Amino acid sequence: MTATRLALEFAVTLRHDGHGGVADDLAGPEGLAVWVRERSALLDCAAGPALPDEALHTAVRELRAAVRSLFARAVRPGPPSSADAHRLLPEEEALRRLNAAAALVPTAPRLSWEPGAPPVVRHHPTGSPASADRIVAALARAALDFFTGPDRALLRACPAPRCVRYFVKDHARQEWCTPSCGNRARVARHHERRREVKDDAP
Repeated sequence: MTATRLALEFAVTLRHDGHGGVADDLAGPEGLAVWVRERSALLDCAAGPALPDEALHTAVRELRAAVRSLFARAVRPGPPSSADAHRLLPEEEALRRLNAAAALVPTAPRLSWEPGAPPVVRHHPTGSPASADRIVAALARAALDFFTGPDRALLRACPAPRCVRYFVKDHARQEWCTPSCGNRARVARHHERRREVKDDAP
């Protein structure tokens, strides 16, 4: 997984719960612990905390609010996700949070050059930062990479009924985040057309 895809995965930890509401994959420190453990290499925390505490949980959720607010800006003139369209942070506050989180851990560039692959510069933490700071900073840096990379222009909010996810439009005909959302949107359109025909009938 690339850093930009990590930023997208982070943003869509808010999702439709299948019952008309919104589920949060990062609900409570336990939910965050599971999510972080599955991505420990990308988050630079292979030896991170077994169970994130409330302070880390709060910091990550505040960062997610900033990232989702900036996602809403990125998809303009399209609408933002309905999950938080009514509670988006002011853009200056979202930028301040994102930049402050990225600055938690100083980094230094390091060249790696694997056999048969082109050389790549990666930024590695310097010193011995706390693992919680490493997690937050890694998420923030992934978001920075996303917003300054080519995927930002392809970002969309899924228009399917009740969906609250963002997605990167990988091909020209893609309209929804998943095929199941496409099916749900088609069924909703079909029912709407039938309702209109019924209403127009004498």
